[in-house]
Amino acid sequence: MFWHRANNPFLLVALALLPVLIWPSAAAAQSGVDCYSVGSRVAAQNGGQLVQATAEDQGGKTVCRVVVVIPGGNGERPKRAEFVVPAN
Repeated sequence: MFWHRANNPFLLVALALLPVLIWPSAAAAQSGVDCYSVGSRVAAQNGGQLVQATAEDQGGKTVCRVVVVIPGGNGERPKRAEFVVPAN
């Protein structure tokens, strides 16, 4: 019975499209915002590694919410830092 449901072409198409429908940067790609580049710059400026960069609308302006992991010093744990920067 499970095998029959797994071979349903509509289910397979729906599962294939699911990441496209829920991916947060899809709206950014449509609006021409490149938050990945903005996030890479923010990570480099802070000596960290980019974890996530997503576009958001705040008060009618597009901003990039950037999450960076910054290595800890002297055996400390890495720190998670979040930045909200203009998309341009």
